Amino acid sequence: MPGKAAKVTITERQQVVLTQLSRSRSEASVISQRATIILLAFQKQSNEEIARAVGLDRKQVGLWRRRWQRAWESLTLLECSEPRRLREAVRETLRDAPRPGAPGTFTAEQVARILAVACEPPAQSGRPITHWTQRELRAEVIQRGIVASISESRIRHFLRTAALQPHRRKMWLNTKEKDPELFQREVEAVCDTYQAAPALHEQRGTHTVCCDEMTGIQALERVAPDQPMQPGQVAREEFEYTRHGTTTLIGNFDVVSGELVAPTIGPTRTEEDFVQHIEQTAADDRDGEWIFIVDSLNIHWSAGLVEWVAERCEPNRPLGKKGESGNFEMSGDAPRVSV
Repeated sequence: MPGKAAKVTITERQQVVLTQLSRSRSEASVISQRATIILLAFQKQSNEEIARAVGLDRKQVGLWRRRWQRAWESLTLLECSEPRRLREAVRETLRDAPRPGAPGTFTAEQVARILAVACEPPAQSGRPITHWTQRELRAEVIQRGIVASISESRIRHFLRTAALQPHRRKMWLNTKEKDPELFQREVEAVCDTYQAAPALHEQRGTHTVCCDEMTGIQALERVAPDQPMQPGQVAREEFEYTRHGTTTLIGNFDVVSGELVAPTIGPTRTEEDFVQHIEQTAADDRDGEWIFIVDSLNIHWSAGLVEWVAERCEPNRPLGKKGESGNFEMSGDAPRVSV
């Protein structure tokens, strides 16, 4: 006579997770199958009924019912304390238990040294490459005597386990500010301006605009027209092209609406170009208030821009002489150009 089946209890949140796992197409099939077993057991179906539904035998169904019963209390405690970890904990409960296997081929010290090499620039090893590849990394660790032999797939496994991607690069900007306190005040001023933008727009119709340039955009023309798609052949684009110089885009990003406002496209990025761009932008709302957020490029604080702003805001205000007095007096490396 068969024994009594283990009682399955699940919370509402656990039920949601189990349902998602049982229907997922990206999960391993065994995880989806075992999630279905727990859901059917919660519906008080017998092991024989569940076994027929999922294609397993009765003993296997009973095994996963008991596994869930033993793990339920810890899963519930985790759900209360760290609900974001519940899905992974349920998935871990439904995975196969660890099995004994052959001892590892490489020691922890060897793995650590391999990963340390992956974090070094290749030039430090005298290799004429900018990024480590699995082949180059394998050759280097063998050459250093870290391991006698290792496959590229094992190198890939170690890198993936340690979440290292030596083939990838991201750009970053190193600050050149020499005064940390001044830099902090400037950062806070910019952040405060962004934060105040929605309220100013709603109360006074103020336009807060982030402005910057993209230079060196190539104007290219293919030497032959594209060939259209045909059955069994994708559309084809001519490889060779003719250069027609470069162009510059000066764009405005409206902080509140997220729209690109009054962009300028031209061949250069000079002081006159930027003054004309600001004038063109402000012409969209001549009587409105405008706040422009820019970086410290010289054309963003040029004499021509100060004169234009002063003429529009305070036409009778004396500005002084460039490089000598007033708003154009030199102060350190840059002239003071506030108006």
